Amino acid sequence: MARALTFAQRAEQALLTDFREPIWRPFMRAVRDYRLIAPGDRIAVCVSGGKDSMLLAVLMRLLQRHSEAPFQAVYLVMDPGYRPEIRRQMEQTVARLEIPAEIFDSDVFEAAESAMGGADRRPCFMCARMRRGCLYKKARDLGCNKIALGHHFDDVVETTVMAMLHGGQIQGMPPMLAAQNFPGMRLIRPMYRVHEDAVIAWRDAFGLDFIRCACRFTERADEGASKRLAVKKLLAELEKDDPKVRQNVFNSIHRVQLDTLAGWKYRGEEHSFLENFEE
Repeated sequence: MARALTFAQRAEQALLTDFREPIWRPFMRAVRDYRLIAPGDRIAVCVSGGKDSMLLAVLMRLLQRHSEAPFQAVYLVMDPGYRPEIRRQMEQTVARLEIPAEIFDSDVFEAAESAMGGADRRPCFMCARMRRGCLYKKARDLGCNKIALGHHFDDVVETTVMAMLHGGQIQGMPPMLAAQNFPGMRLIRPMYRVHEDAVIAWRDAFGLDFIRCACRFTERADEGASKRLAVKKLLAELEKDDPKVRQNVFNSIHRVQLDTLAGWKYRGEEHSFLENFEE
């Protein structure tokens, strides 16, 4: 008689069966095409408690058994100052999915809000920078050379559009980047090609309840003020006429035609189209 699978094993196995096409294959394609993992890597898989990072943890655990490039993975959950009930929910989900995670505390929420100087300003950008810095430091202390985050296809597309509409620049979210303040460390995004609707479908198939943004500050803020939410709605509206809108935005950051641009910046140095013309 076959041994019954645990809940975590069934959720993981589904990634190779029911969700092979929408999740496992795009995940593996990103790992391969962008050369995100090399033999001997020690990777800190950063788990925030949300659906994306939890799925990433399950995928990375599964990849360790299927990868031709042997690597090590440690699973980190940083508590930046969650309320006790949010902390418990996160711990329960990690245990239910059998993720061998180390949970460590920080005061990022409090520090970020204080640094922004008042409750009338949103500290999200500062908070994200501080959280990433804490994760880099913890990963370095554990002997890791990479950290993995759960950003997916839709994050990439929305960030690109936000940079154009609100930042006045063409700027993407690369699959891998070098840490500026932690020499030798790299950040990777293995779910770069996985669509958010596939993540949601996997979550709902197993009745999983993940935390969303559990910041005490943003709970007091107007969600309608979120530029990312506005861009998400804009893309959804555009897709009613052209279902390829998101894919086209994604493709565009892989096919940048520099000789058609008036200016660009590379490694901090600004360039102009005039450089291609002789005086």
